[in-house]
Amino acid sequence: MELLSEYGLFLAKIATVVVAIAVIAALIINLTQRKRQRGELKVTRLSEHYKEMQEEMSVALLDGHQQKLWHKAQKKKLKLEAKAAKAKAKAGEPEENGKSRVYVLDFKGSMDAGEVNSLREEVTAVLSVVKPQDQVLLRLESPGGVVHGYGLAASQLQRLRDKNVPLTIAVDKVAASGGYMMACVADKIVAAPFAIIGSIGVVAQIPNFNRFLKGKDIDIELHTAGQFKRTLTLLGENTEEGRQKFRESLNETHDLFKGFVSQMRPSLDIESVATGEHWYGTQALDKGLIDAVGTSDELLLGLIEAHEVIGIRYQHRKKLMERFTGSATESIDHLLMRWWQRGQKPMM
Repeated sequence: MELLSEYGLFLAKIATVVVAIAVIAALIINLTQRKRQRGELKVTRLSEHYKEMQEEMSVALLDGHQQKLWHKAQKKKLKLEAKAAKAKAKAGEPEENGKSRVYVLDFKGSMDAGEVNSLREEVTAVLSVVKPQDQVLLRLESPGGVVHGYGLAASQLQRLRDKNVPLTIAVDKVAASGGYMMACVADKIVAAPFAIIGSIGVVAQIPNFNRFLKGKDIDIELHTAGQFKRTLTLLGENTEEGRQKFRESLNETHDLFKGFVSQMRPSLDIESVATGEHWYGTQALDKGLIDAVGTSDELLLGLIEAHEVIGIRYQHRKKLMERFTGSATESIDHLLMRWWQRGQKPMM
């Protein structure tokens, strides 16, 4: 009996230790997740990346003896640069290369424009350090999506314009509808020859199951306070008055869209391009929708010689479940993109 008592006491001690360890681990994980949820700003010196790539190619084309000489000279050069940097740091002199900076942002938009959460952080980061001679390059890819999401994304870019920070937007694949709403904020739009540009229009569609439900003797009751609280419904019987109001709302949104584009690009003949159609890069140039034809790679290579090019990316830390649902959402967005490329129009 005494043995069982001691064994039970031993098990209780073990259980207490295990529970204590589990509680401490849970607290640490919780604190870590809270810290990660704040996100992380990643800064990449793209100038150095391109320079290293150029050097690698140059060295690869040399013969063995020349490569040895190059590496020897490179070591000597790096040693002298490190010595000079150390002397400057010791003297308290700031390390300046005399070049203005180009901050490079990326926006690959989904239907709900959820990427605006990172964009707002990136714009804030740039505005906190930007100097009068600096500029911003945004690589944009989006077929558009919900009105309020892309309206907010365009407003984030407007913050740069309001602070007189030169903004160039490069479109390699697509900037249509809400994507073009973002692009038109820029001082300069550069698009690849076959990039899809435009689609200044608004579309909305919903299925209606009312006739099916009536056939099954199922009644749907919809009660609203306000004549047009609901114009069209999924399950109830839609009226011609509701349809007309719905069309009016679409036209009002389209007018706002056209007004915004006209404000950003006053020289554009808005009525000729606000038909919901899209054009390829070379055609968009003729229409005045863009300012130049070219790829983002050409643009960056042209800037690297005279500027320090810096990539800015803000990443939100996600929980495990959010990562799973995010991957599912991304898959749906890719599917929607494929449908759009086969002839479907974006929402905005």
